[in-house]
Amino acid sequence: MSNTVSTLDLPIIQPSEMPKDGISVRVANESDARYAQEICDEMEASAKVRGTGIAKRKPEYIVTKMQEGKAVIALTDDGRFAGFCYIETWSGKEFVANSGLIVVPEFRKGGLATRIKRRVFELSREKYPNAKIFGITTSQAVMKINTELGYVPVHFSELTQDDTFWNGCNSCPNVDVLTRTERKMCLCTGMLFDPNDPHPIVERVAEHLTPELAAQLMNGELNTEAENRDVPAFEDHSLHSMAEKGDAKP
Repeated sequence: MSNTVSTLDLPIIQPSEMPKDGISVRVANESDARYAQEICDEMEASAKVRGTGIAKRKPEYIVTKMQEGKAVIALTDDGRFAGFCYIETWSGKEFVANSGLIVVPEFRKGGLATRIKRRVFELSREKYPNAKIFGITTSQAVMKINTELGYVPVHFSELTQDDTFWNGCNSCPNVDVLTRTERKMCLCTGMLFDPNDPHPIVERVAEHLTPELAAQLMNGELNTEAENRDVPAFEDHSLHSMAEKGDAKP
């Protein structure tokens, strides 16, 4: 078998596909505007459960993302809302963040978050092929998904330096750590996908393993797939960011 994994070979859930769980994952459009309020309500409820300082979103902002084709939505075969994620750009579109990933509680634990994350990642690559895709997260599950997609851990200095993004962290309980370190580190881990990075995913992951595990990975003997479980909500803390410059403000 091949010793490398191509990021661009990730499966894409097409609008016509309906997996066995009866939930489709597709790019949102203006016809999905009726779900905007429910999406905002779920974002707020999930933030309260997690105890995170996530910036609230207004339905108008979510609708704008849908109209621009910068969002992914998951719906059941009978039209119920199941999950959502959207795209934000920073530093003149040099950086892209996949923000606000949520999965409705009753649809968790079935891998839906991974499907949404993969589709919004592919959408980001389609719209901004030269942009670096990043996120900051404390979730181990998210780190595993990101690693599958080709992200690697990086210092905050390699992420966007757009003050508008980082000012969104002011509502986080741990912002004092970020402030004391002059935005060099915090409890979150910075992760970055760089389309100009010549190293394939497997090689980049192997660099962080012991020689024995690295050898197993390169020989295809080590299982690197993320666990088949969902993050409760919010794929990373990019969601505490404010609206991207140039977008309609919430």
